Amino acid sequence: MTDRVVVAGAVCDRGRLLAARRSAPPELAGRWELPGGKVEPGESGEQALVRELREELGVETEPLERIPGEWPLKPGYVLRVWTARLVSGVPAPLEDHDELRWLGPGESDTVDWLEQDRPAVAEAVRRLSGGAHH
Repeated sequence: MTDRVVVAGAVCDRGRLLAARRSAPPELAGRWELPGGKVEPGESGEQALVRELREELGVETEPLERIPGEWPLKPGYVLRVWTARLVSGVPAPLEDHDELRWLGPGESDTVDWLEQDRPAVAEAVRRLSGGAHH
């Protein structure tokens, strides 16, 4: 059986990274993550990311590039992360989150990230802070 893929977006806008605080389930509540969700059958990772960010945050985003690697979540799930650009809308915590925060350069360690998000966050921050220019 192959792992289900969960996608998350390192959403950037004006050099800042969007962090989302979980409100559910209880064991994750209060911890911070990159927003996203499960890939549905027939979707690409990018398609799922755009849909999930629309559902969770009410914004339109454009996936930019996938951060190399994948990280195990609960059994049967792996996390893949893309950097994404905010195209339109103002993010709001519509479901599964109770607070959002834009983190500027040097602020990425001011929130309590979920363990599985930390490597991708570190890489996303490195890219945002000028590690990879387009």
